[in-house]
Amino acid sequence: MSRWSAPLEKLQPLGRALMLPIAVLPIAALLLRLGQPDMLDIAFVAAAGDAIFSNLGLIFAAGVSVGLARENHGAAALAGVVCYLVATEGAKALLAVPPAATAAFADTAARDLAANAWKAREIAKLSVPAGIISGLTAGALYNRFTEIRLPAYLGFFAGRRFVPIAAGIVGIAFAAAFGLGFPWFEAGVDALSRWVVGAGSAGLFAYGLLNRLLLVTGLHHILNNLAWFLLGDFQGATGDLKRFFAGDPTAGAFMAGFFPVMMFGLPAACLAMYRAAAPERRKAVGGLFLSLALTSFLTGVTEPIEFTFLFLAPLLFLVHAILTGLAMVIMAALDVKLGFGFSAGLFDYLLNFGLATRPLLLLPVGLAYALVYYAAFAWCIRRFDLKTPGRDGVEAAAAPGHVQGRDGDGAAIVAALGGAGNLQSIDACTTRLRLTLADPEKIDEAALRAAGARGVIHVGQNGLQGVMGPQADQIASAMRRSTAVASAATGETPAAAHAQSTDDLPDDPAVTALAALLKPAKVQTVEMAGGRIILSCRHPDAISADALATAGIRAVATVPGGLHLLTARDDRMLGLKLRRALARMEGPAES
Repeated sequence: MSRWSAPLEKLQPLGRALMLPIAVLPIAALLLRLGQPDMLDIAFVAAAGDAIFSNLGLIFAAGVSVGLARENHGAAALAGVVCYLVATEGAKALLAVPPAATAAFADTAARDLAANAWKAREIAKLSVPAGIISGLTAGALYNRFTEIRLPAYLGFFAGRRFVPIAAGIVGIAFAAAFGLGFPWFEAGVDALSRWVVGAGSAGLFAYGLLNRLLLVTGLHHILNNLAWFLLGDFQGATGDLKRFFAGDPTAGAFMAGFFPVMMFGLPAACLAMYRAAAPERRKAVGGLFLSLALTSFLTGVTEPIEFTFLFLAPLLFLVHAILTGLAMVIMAALDVKLGFGFSAGLFDYLLNFGLATRPLLLLPVGLAYALVYYAAFAWCIRRFDLKTPGRDGVEAAAAPGHVQGRDGDGAAIVAALGGAGNLQSIDACTTRLRLTLADPEKIDEAALRAAGARGVIHVGQNGLQGVMGPQADQIASAMRRSTAVASAATGETPAAAHAQSTDDLPDDPAVTALAALLKPAKVQTVEMAGGRIILSCRHPDAISADALATAGIRAVATVPGGLHLLTARDDRMLGLKLRRALARMEGPAES
C-alpha cells in the first residue's frame, strides 16, 4: 500500500462531508437571481436566497457534522450548530472595534449599533472556515462520545445528549482563538488573496490543473472551498462564488474557465471517443456518450465522462487537466467573469448571464475548445491506441451468479460488492458512492460496471469509490434498503454490525437475572434510549415492578404493548446483552 494511502483515506470523509452543505447552493443561487430587478423583481424571493448565502457558515457547521457522524445522526448537526454559534458569537465579544468604525456617531446607542454591525461584518469573513471547523469538531465528538456513560445522577446528559454539551465547551476555545487571533487570520487571508492575484495566469493555471488532477481522490472539493468561499472580500462577502453573487465585478475568475471545458470541450471529447469506436460497436456506445455529453453540457456534471477514460486512457486525462488550466488563463485574459451556483453548465450560464462580465465571449472560446478537445482526443486515441469505450473489446458484463439490473439497481450493486456482509459503510457525494468494505478482494468490478458504475477507485486499504453520476445519492439509499432486505431474508449481517455481535459480549449475571424476570412478558423487541430500556412485549402486565427493582431497575412505566424500564446504566451494550439473554430463554428477540 502506498505511503499516501493512509492520509488520503483519512481525508475522504471530509471531501464527502463538504458536499452536503454545498448541495444547498443551487437553490440559493436560483432564488437570489430570480428575485433581482433584472429578472422577476420579487424582493422576498431575493431575500430568501440571500439568507442562505448569509448563513453559509451555519449551514456548513450542520452539514459537515452530519456528513462525518456515524449514522449521519441529527444530534451531530445540533452539536455543530452549538459549536458554531458559541465560537462566532463569543469571538465577536473579543473583537477590538477600531475608533474609525464609530467615530461618525455621537449618540451612545448609535455607536453601539455601529460597533455591533462592524463586528458582525468582520466575523462573517470567518463564517465558512468557522462552520467547517465546527462541523469537523462536532462530527468527531459525536463519533467519540455518542455512547458515553455518566454517573446515575447525570444519566439524562449521557449518550447523544452529551455531544452538544461537549461541542459548546470546545466552541468556547474556538471563540477565544477566533476573537483574539482574528487580526492574524485576516492578515493571512489577505496575504493569500494577494499572492493568488499576484500569481496571475500561473495561479489560475495551477488551480485548474489541480482541480482536475485531484478529482481521482475526491479532494478537489477542499481546493474549491478555498477559492470559492475564502479568497477576496467584497462588502463582507468572501470567496469567488459568494462575491460573484454579491455583485463584485472582479469575481468569477475561478469559475469562468470551467464553462468552455464542461459545456463544449468534454461533449466534443465524447464525440471523438464515439467516432474512434469500432464501427460495429458505435451503436452500443452511442447512447452512453450522448447521455454523458448532454449531462455535461446542461448541468456541468462531468465525472461520468472523465471516469470513462481516466483509467482506460490516463494520458487523455492529463491532456484534459492541462486544457482545464489553460481555459482558466484564457478566460481571465479575455476578462470574462462567469459564475455558477451548482456547476458550469448551460442552466447556470443562462441563469447568471446578467451578473456575468462579457459572457458572450464564452461562445467563440467554447467552440474553439470543442475543436481542440475533439482533435486532441481523436489524435491521442489513434496515435497511442488508447482503449476508450468501443475500442476495448467486449463490454464488461456481470459475472455469472450476480444480479444484473438497470443502472442504479441497489441489489445488483450490493451483490457486485460482495454482498451485504462485505459493506461496512455506504455514503455518497454528488456523483460517487463512497464505501468502506470488509474485504475489497470480494468485489466484482465487471459486475459493478454492468450495474452502472462508470469508474471504480480504491482508496486506502478498505475504501472504494464508485462513479455513478448525479443519481449516486439515490443509489446509496437503494443499496441501504437492499442491504436491510438481504439481511432480514438471509440472516447475513452487514459487516458494520459484526463489531456489535452479541456472540462476542461477555456474560452478565445481572442481565441474565433481569431477562428471567422479563420472560413472562413475552418480549419481542429491545431498544436502548438514554437510560431507558424500551421493550415491546405481548404481556406487559405480567411484570412486577417490585421484582424488577431487585435487578437494578429504578422505575417501570407500562405503555400500550410495552414497558419502559429506567436504569442507572446508559449503556448500549446493556440492550444487546438483554436481547441475547432473552433469545437464549425463548427464541430470538427482534431488533
